[in-house]
Amino acid sequence: MGVDRMEKELSDKENKPILIHDHFQNFKQYNIPKAQLIIADIPYNVGINAYGSNPSWYIDGDNKKGQSNKAGKEFFDTDKSFRLSEFLHFCTKLLKPEPKEKNKAGCMIIFCEFLQQFEIIEKAKKYGFNNYINLVFRKNFSAQVLKANMRIVGNCEYAILLYRDKLPKFNNNRRMIFNCVDWYRDNETPKIHPTQKPIKNLEELILLFTDINEVVIDPVAGSGSTLLAAIKNNRRAYGFEIKKEFIKNANKKLFKNIQKKMF
Repeated sequence: MGVDRMEKELSDKENKPILIHDHFQNFKQYNIPKAQLIIADIPYNVGINAYGSNPSWYIDGDNKKGQSNKAGKEFFDTDKSFRLSEFLHFCTKLLKPEPKEKNKAGCMIIFCEFLQQFEIIEKAKKYGFNNYINLVFRKNFSAQVLKANMRIVGNCEYAILLYRDKLPKFNNNRRMIFNCVDWYRDNETPKIHPTQKPIKNLEELILLFTDINEVVIDPVAGSGSTLLAAIKNNRRAYGFEIKKEFIKNANKKLFKNIQKKMF
């Protein structure tokens, strides 16, 4: 579906996920409501090293069988030239303005590579996000099995929570929130994207930082899993994705069945 047609139908589908085929670098305006929460899993700019320590570099994960078709390949062709400044500028247009009331402010959560955290923190200040909380997601497994002889292998995912001046809305019932949380295995959601995040982790973030009927936006939606997590919890969901194949698979594998059940 083209962008123009998609925009035309937004008003008729306010409570259904909207995945728009476009890119933040196009600098277009969209007639969609402002977000209470933006969640994004940005490209890590790792280029051809995407599968560097992953067993899928080899056929059947066995280095004795030789390299697979993923050896020396990118996750996708934008994973080497991601423009963080343009992305942050785009996000400032999508997030709700800072409210006067307490416990109402929106925020943005960016999944990123470890070293990207520091660049994000500094560049975000130029766009009004003066505060941050680092988030660590702890796995009980590691994709870096080819580095096992190092004894220490990576088992964490990283994210940065950005907010302007007021603390974001926290639906935590006055309970303590830890910035290091468990990472769930997701064996139920169809695998569409190479860096797809578990639905349950996304749901927990959405429930923590938004209320029912509030808006969640993913500017680099990939598989659409953020949108799926949002609508499953009665939030309005919008996403942007430049790759037609990801949009096609999201509509086919993720949204179709859930919409039948919910709407």
